[in-house]
Amino acid sequence: MACCVLQVTSLIFGGVGMVGTLAATVMPQWRVSAYFDGNIVVFETIWEGLWMDCTSQLGIRLQCKFYDSVLALPPPLEVFRALMCIAVILSIISFLMAIVGVKYTHRTKEDPQDISIFILAAGVAFLLTGILVLIPVSWTAGIIIRDFYDPQVPMPLKRELGAALYVGWVSTALLITAGAMYCSF
Repeated sequence: MACCVLQVTSLIFGGVGMVGTLAATVMPQWRVSAYFDGNIVVFETIWEGLWMDCTSQLGIRLQCKFYDSVLALPPPLEVFRALMCIAVILSIISFLMAIVGVKYTHRTKEDPQDISIFILAAGVAFLLTGILVLIPVSWTAGIIIRDFYDPQVPMPLKRELGAALYVGWVSTALLITAGAMYCSF
């Protein structure tokens, strides 16, 4: 009975991690404009994501624009896009494998070896997905922090960590936890 509860808990963690991975991929708040000078009145907030830039004026009007050209993007952004798209696809596949594994664990007792291999594959896929999400999220955070403290970067170009990075870190933790729990079965 405890095994069933752990499998369902892992399935919930993996499902929430999958949704978080998708949300972090499409959210435009990867890099957020940083205003830390007390004399500046902020009229505009800038968000930069993997797919688009958004500008909010006084919190009333929001304008988003997709990037014009894929060829004009910086190489790290292209790699981050690819890693996050692969992570979304792999998280969906992992979640579906986990559903099938949990479903047939309760129904079949005649060949538990096939089911355990299936659950192990779902666990490894969840672990790999967590690593794929962690790389672009942490790398982006490192770039933001480095540029923030670099005196050669002008004040208007300094950015802060956006909400999508935090969603990505939470998703990574959930996916790695789900993968580790499935691998332990």
